[in-house]
Amino acid sequence: MTTNTVQLQRVLKATADRVYRAFLDPDALAKWLPPHGFVGKVHEMDARVGGKYRMRFTNLTTGGSHSFGGEYLELVPGQTLRYTAQFDDPNLPGQMQTTVTLREVFCGVEMKVVQEGIPAVIPVEACYLGWQESLLLLAQLTEPEIRE
Repeated sequence: MTTNTVQLQRVLKATADRVYRAFLDPDALAKWLPPHGFVGKVHEMDARVGGKYRMRFTNLTTGGSHSFGGEYLELVPGQTLRYTAQFDDPNLPGQMQTTVTLREVFCGVEMKVVQEGIPAVIPVEACYLGWQESLLLLAQLTEPEIRE
């Protein structure tokens, strides 16, 4: 089975801790991960190594949705997240693995994302576009330093 891989790098004007938490807080994840035109819903999140998560993206235009879930393989606060994902749709077979590494830099945090095992039926350009939109939303969520 042929699969695709995408790699992204971004520097955010945020802290590594805040970015890390945005991946593991269900409300935050539902806010930033769905690309433009989609609404996210987290159904389950057990944010520990060996824990599982499940979520759904719903297309606001068509109402169609796709659900997926996986397992947390590695969680190092403020540094690394590694998790699997598998679509419920049998037309999107296989298991993906995403690795996110965070490194504090003088102006914020450098974030590298590698997503492997993307089903071949999904155009790699669509993955890059979706991730770029999601990372823009992640920046909008994590960069503001709001003091109460």
